[in-house]
Amino acid sequence: MWPCVWEGQAADSVCCDALRPCTWRAEIEEWRGQRTMPCLGGTFKEENKLKKMKFLLFTFVGVVHLLSLNSGKAIYKDDASQRTFQEIKEEIASYGDIAKAIIDLAVYGKAQNRSYERLALLVDTVGPRLSGSKSLEKAIQMMYHDLQEDGLENVHLEPVKIPHWERGEESAVMLEPRIHKMAILGLGSSIGTPPEGITAEVLVVTSFDELQRRASEARGKIVVYNQPYTSYSQTVQYRVQGAVEAAKVGALASLIRSVASFSIYSPHTGVQEYQDGVPEIPTACITVEDAEMMSRMVSRGNRVVIQLKMGAKNYPDADSFNTVAEIIGRKYPEQLLVAPAAAAGVRLPPGGSAALGSRRPMPLRPERLLLESQKGTVGASLVRLWLELA
Repeated sequence: MWPCVWEGQAADSVCCDALRPCTWRAEIEEWRGQRTMPCLGGTFKEENKLKKMKFLLFTFVGVVHLLSLNSGKAIYKDDASQRTFQEIKEEIASYGDIAKAIIDLAVYGKAQNRSYERLALLVDTVGPRLSGSKSLEKAIQMMYHDLQEDGLENVHLEPVKIPHWERGEESAVMLEPRIHKMAILGLGSSIGTPPEGITAEVLVVTSFDELQRRASEARGKIVVYNQPYTSYSQTVQYRVQGAVEAAKVGALASLIRSVASFSIYSPHTGVQEYQDGVPEIPTACITVEDAEMMSRMVSRGNRVVIQLKMGAKNYPDADSFNTVAEIIGRKYPEQLLVAPAAAAGVRLPPGGSAALGSRRPMPLRPERLLLESQKGTVGASLVRLWLELA
């Protein structure tokens, strides 16, 4: 199987394409009541690795069952009788022994390390999987054949149009108060700069409210967001909406502090969104360290100037596929649970959402039909439409 935990709800649970360490999202750290930091060698201590695997598998089991809810009611393939949220909640609580069996099999049994091995094969063989790229199509074919070999039912590809964006060459160099080459990653769907780049003074802010208060200072500058990390869901708005808010006050570009609770001078990328009627400006993420450094510099009264060059470009939508597979339920085959995953990545995707879990040889079959779909937001919309029409 290739089950997943949703990117926005879970964690960068596995190392990125270069097998560099990634960090857990704050919500998971808080839920567990502890923080598990990666070592710098690209692997995790065995104890922490086992704890993470147990937690991720338990989370997946819970998420799969919660996906059967639709406005407090279960989703059924044939629109059969519906059950209340409380009834389903009680049923989920009864799966403790089954969840433990899956965890034990994945952590200690025959499925041990399979998720990591499959992920390593994916990222080593295919690498970055930008939406619309040839690498993504190679990954889709790879997963399609693996799902067939795993013995899942109704494995098939569904044609779909997906966004096509390419990052191109990019750089950011601090020119004042000293020369410093900065690590950046353009955000998905960002436009590029002119060939000569954008050279401008920066305005460092810590929130959208501060940006509004200092709107008169932003015109003609590069807005740098040095927002404190609280939780992923609260902080990611700066990555998604940062360019729009900066453009509204006349900024030339925006740079966003990576949405991460921990950093080893590694920018974290992701998608951003433009808004109709608002000028589109280039936007990229920078490291936590550089955002903090520029904040310190301006607080001392220094003038900070950056030259930003980005070759990012959006192209017409490309042809691609959703990859769909099913496991027919042993008790309620007409009841449908949807487990979505993302096969594409913005640049250095950890790939955990495409590889988390273990192969079909587990001696367990769910009671309900489990429909698994590898897709992005476009594919998710198609699946929702299919559920509404089913």
